[in-house]
Amino acid sequence: MLFQSPPPTRFDLRFSIAGIPVRVHPLFWLIALLLGSSGDLLTIPIWIFVVFVSILIHELGHAFAFRRYGMDSHIVLHIAGGLTVPESTPWGRGWANVAPSPRQQIVISLAGPLAGFLFAALVIAGVFFSGGTVLTTMLFGFLPLPLTPILPFGGRILGVFAAMLLWVNIFWGLINLLPVYPLDGGQVARNVLIQYDPLDGARKSLWVSVVTGAVVALAAFLFLRSVYMALLFGILAFQSYQFLQVRY
Repeated sequence: MLFQSPPPTRFDLRFSIAGIPVRVHPLFWLIALLLGSSGDLLTIPIWIFVVFVSILIHELGHAFAFRRYGMDSHIVLHIAGGLTVPESTPWGRGWANVAPSPRQQIVISLAGPLAGFLFAALVIAGVFFSGGTVLTTMLFGFLPLPLTPILPFGGRILGVFAAMLLWVNIFWGLINLLPVYPLDGGQVARNVLIQYDPLDGARKSLWVSVVTGAVVALAAFLFLRSVYMALLFGILAFQSYQFLQVRY
């Protein structure tokens, strides 16, 4: 299934940031390459670096939120993006899995996209500080997003680099907030509905995920011409439907 931690391999890249272990599965680089395959040979390495840094910042947002509530975690970057996994906590003579409360889980889920938005804000501030400007792009004809930086120096490469950073951290961040399980927005919708309807909230959140995922998949194919995005949300919608059939 998507968004599950893949088993370790001897080709994994491993390091830590602020005491948070990070593992990068080799297939992560493959999906980053495929997503940037429409670019030229010069911009593809830039794209892969941008995807790596941006998803890592997103997952660090989750990891620091876990830490805020007294839970350690580790990060795995894999073919479906990234995953922040809470660690077991010492309890008595053994170990216990401590689950966050619904409200804590909402904060943890929102911390990832928020970290990306803050990083994008720093990029925009850097563009303005350098004497440049950022143009607003109308997405879908009605959604204004600051995605087009114009820099007074650095040429095409620096401009492409800044534009990619804004695109991934703003657009992907917004996409990740859609109420489709198990994206962050789906996790938020699930925990909000569970608080208001403890008995049936989880089932309702899965139906929201099914409908939203199907609509986004269709819109991505028809308006964005993105086969990858259409396929991804189609799979997520079908996965949520499977959960409904198995659990409810």
